[in-house]
Amino acid sequence: MARTHSPRLPAAPRPRLLIALLAVVALAGTTAASCGDEKSSVALAEVGRSAVAEVIDAPATVTARAAATLTAAADGTLASLRVQPGQRVRRGQVLAVISSPSAQDRLEQARDALRAAKRAGRGVGVGDLGGSRRGTDRAAAEAFDAARAAAGKVGDPQLRSALLLQVESAQRQYEAAARAADQAVRAVQRGVAGLNSAVGALSSAQRLQAQQAYDLAKATVDALTLRAPIDGVVQPGGARAGGGSTELADLLGATGGGSQAGLDPSAFAPTQAGPPPGVDDAVPAGGRVSAGTPVLTIVDTAELGLLAEVDETDVLLVRPGLVATVELDAVTGGTYDAKVRSVDVLPTTSARGGVTYRVRLALGRGHLGEGEVAPTPRPGMNAVVHLRVREATDAVTVPASAVFSADGRDAVWVVRDGKADRAPVTVGVQGQDLVQIVSGVQAGDRVVVRGADQVRDGQELR
Repeated sequence: MARTHSPRLPAAPRPRLLIALLAVVALAGTTAASCGDEKSSVALAEVGRSAVAEVIDAPATVTARAAATLTAAADGTLASLRVQPGQRVRRGQVLAVISSPSAQDRLEQARDALRAAKRAGRGVGVGDLGGSRRGTDRAAAEAFDAARAAAGKVGDPQLRSALLLQVESAQRQYEAAARAADQAVRAVQRGVAGLNSAVGALSSAQRLQAQQAYDLAKATVDALTLRAPIDGVVQPGGARAGGGSTELADLLGATGGGSQAGLDPSAFAPTQAGPPPGVDDAVPAGGRVSAGTPVLTIVDTAELGLLAEVDETDVLLVRPGLVATVELDAVTGGTYDAKVRSVDVLPTTSARGGVTYRVRLALGRGHLGEGEVAPTPRPGMNAVVHLRVREATDAVTVPASAVFSADGRDAVWVVRDGKADRAPVTVGVQGQDLVQIVSGVQAGDRVVVRGADQVRDGQELR
């Protein structure tokens, strides 16, 4: 059989379950004997061998695999609504279209600004000063050569020499002026290059800014067409938190992922503002919306799970792969199968102030009486998970009421030679009614199973 752990405050000791004498007799398969007169409350039973299972109970909430809320990307109206509440949709399916003239205007303005930025700042145009100077050099060289040829034809030697000296002097003066012109051209070219570089960098920044503004405006317009980011069932409006303490992100079992157009990052949080009680928050076709207004929520219920909170005194016994049975508040008489998927490393604070750890389970099919299939739960329903953390077969067992604490150790009263002897024991698997004894007593020993607090060491018992 199995015993149940209930979530406890950290300082609370682990209780020992007391059972009635008749239950002890049935479980141990032995005959209990009274000690002393008929009014005695002390009873004995024989240590036996049995199978025992340890079960931990934990409160839990049914979770969906994922959920995503689609919001309005801009102010406008809901031009068309192409799905109905409760309809199952596929990823990428168009669900609604929002008309937003303001978003369209911003896109046109951004497109014009991008075109203007691409046209502007293409560099400062200057004449080819270097090319002009090289042309002047060629013309001067031809002129000097012609002057020398003309001077060479003069018959008077003295006059010819004087003319050639003048040509030579003129050429030296020109070369000096040409060198100064070269320096000026290089200075101008350096200044123009610097100016071109600065203007080019400025133009690049302007084009980048204009491109980003255009991309943002384009993404906003694209997001006016709402598409399903996941497979699931359509629900109008945003996801609403229930009245419990469980956060909606955990309730829905959010899987994360990249952002998509029209996917509100707050899809797993309660809407900050909404209609008053009794008013439907669904946006009708043709209705006005503001930027950020939740329009539709898609809930993926293909795989349901559970989010349980296990007390710190029990969590070290929980590990992935453990099987469990589940009971739902909404399904009377139904039980569901479950298996542990993971145990959180970091703790949370329970509603009662104790430390708990979240355990995530995969929820299986449920059954009612006579093999009838139980209904499929909905996300957010309350449940109790019974985790089978340890089992032992053919184990040495005593009733749970036989074990008490003494000097910081577990112990039982063993009857030896008709007298009570306190025997320290090592406890193993702790079931609801039976406890495994790893060491300290053996099968066939007789122990006190009721009234242990009234027995003293050496007391005669029969």
